Amino acid sequence: MTVFQLDPRLAADTLPVMELQLCSLRLMNDRRWPWVILVPRIEGACELHDLGEEHQAMILQESVAAGRVLSQVTRCEKINTAAIGNIVRQLHVHVIARRQDDANWPGPVWGFGVREPYGNDAAASLITRIKSAWQSGTGKTT
Repeated sequence: MTVFQLDPRLAADTLPVMELQLCSLRLMNDRRWPWVILVPRIEGACELHDLGEEHQAMILQESVAAGRVLSQVTRCEKINTAAIGNIVRQLHVHVIARRQDDANWPGPVWGFGVREPYGNDAAASLITRIKSAWQSGTGKTT
């Protein structure tokens, strides 16, 4: 049996938020967009079809819940959800809060400009708000 390991690039680019039933929920360390990443803790998964049906349903539920939480916490205008994985092969789902006045609206966030890391206090505050919204029922997945 292999032990799940987070891809080093995801570990370097994100901050831990909380563990969900299937996924590790992480905050992308880029203050230009409130952006979380869900990484299913299944070793070797690269594509959604690598997951069994039960885990496919769970990752969809957790992704939808993450969008609901980000929408509540940020009061954004749009949620973008994507599983691309061209650079980091480990399966992960991006859930990004977008606003018309954000850094690259309406264009994609990938490859735009230079990442702007959160300050410690700002990251901690957003993580606390995400966890609180999730635990209050906004992140309910059933």
